[in-house]
Amino acid sequence: MSLDSKFMAFAMPVGVGVILLSLWEFLVWFYQVPKFLVPAPSLVATTLVQDWWLLFSSLWVTLKVTFFAFFLSVVIGTLVAFLFVQSRVVEMSFFPYAVLLQVTPIVAIAPLIIIWAKDTNTALVICATLVGLFPIISNTVLGLRSVNPGLLNLFKMNKATRFQQLVRLRIPSAAPYFFGGLRISSGLSLIGAVVAEFVAGTGGSGAGLAYQILQAGFQLNIPRLFAALFLITITGVLLFLLMVALSRLALGGWHESELVPEA
Repeated sequence: MSLDSKFMAFAMPVGVGVILLSLWEFLVWFYQVPKFLVPAPSLVATTLVQDWWLLFSSLWVTLKVTFFAFFLSVVIGTLVAFLFVQSRVVEMSFFPYAVLLQVTPIVAIAPLIIIWAKDTNTALVICATLVGLFPIISNTVLGLRSVNPGLLNLFKMNKATRFQQLVRLRIPSAAPYFFGGLRISSGLSLIGAVVAEFVAGTGGSGAGLAYQILQAGFQLNIPRLFAALFLITITGVLLFLLMVALSRLALGGWHESELVPEA
C-alpha cells in the first residue's frame, strides 16, 4: 500500500468523524437540547477531562477482566479446536454444545455464575470468557479443516503423523482464520466484561465502567455516561486495531491474505 493510500485510509474515517461530531454539536446548540437528554460533544470532552481519574481507573478494572477473559478464550478455544480436528466423532459430539454457549444470552446465565462463583471478579472473567470463546473455536476449526486436499494427501503418502500434519500443514493454513477469530473475540470479551459488570452491579473502588454508566444514569449525569460510553467504544476499536496489527505482523511476510499486490 502506497503512502497516499495509507494516508487516505486514515484521513477519510477521521474526516467523516469530524463532520458528524460537528453536526452533532451544531444541532444540540441550534435546538438548545438539555444536557440531561443529549450533551454536546464538547461537554462530553470536558467531562472526560474533569472526571479522568474516576473514568480511567474504572476503565482499567474493565480492561483487566477483558484481557484475562480474552487470554482464556484464546487458550481454551485453540485447545478445543485442536481436539475437534483430530476426530470427526468428537467434533460432531461436542461442537453443538459450543454453539449452545454462543446462542445462550450471557445476561440470562450471568446471575447464576455470580452466585456459584465465590469471587465477583472470577465470575466476571468467566462470563466474559464464555462470550469470547466461540469465535476462536469456530474460526480455528474452520481453518484447520480448510487445508489443500492435495497437500494433505501428499503428507499422508509420506506417512506424516497426525502431529506433523497439524504443525506443518493445518496450523499454517488456519492462521488467517485464527487471527480473524481474534479480531472478533477481543471485542466480544470487552462486551462480555461490560455486560457482566452490569449484571453484577459491583461498586466501590473496584467498579468498572459499567457501574459508572449505571451511576451516571441514576444521577442524570448524562455527560459522564456519554464519556464512559466513548471510552468503551474507543477501547473496542483499539483492541480490533491491535489484532489487525498482530495479524499483519504474523502473516505479512508470507501469507497471501496479507500480501498487497503491486500496482
